[in-house]
Amino acid sequence: MANAYGFIEITGVVAAIDALDIMCKAADVTLSTWERKLGGRLVTLVIEGDVSAVKQAVEAGSTLAIKKPVAKGVIPNPHPEIVRIVELSASRFKGKAELSSESKMLGEDPPDFNMRKENK
Repeated sequence: MANAYGFIEITGVVAAIDALDIMCKAADVTLSTWERKLGGRLVTLVIEGDVSAVKQAVEAGSTLAIKKPVAKGVIPNPHPEIVRIVELSASRFKGKAELSSESKMLGEDPPDFNMRKENK
């Protein structure tokens, strides 16, 4: 179980990747999961680690990212229900046993992200 979760919700995938890079370089944290909503316009990053590291990473990511986050937060000692929700989200892209050659670099879209498939 994580000692703390940190959340940053930011507009755009590029800004999210930038914020994640900053957070991971600023402190000893790891990416737990991420969610894209509204066609990738809103991206929520969830990191985990020690409480002080998560606080430092969220602060660095929110102040140094190429865009200002829409929202941010830190949950120290998360309740088991919060852990369950984060693990459910993480299972959507981490639960794959093996990446296929067709997999996208950041994983497939979460199941709740519905796109029309074009006919080839």
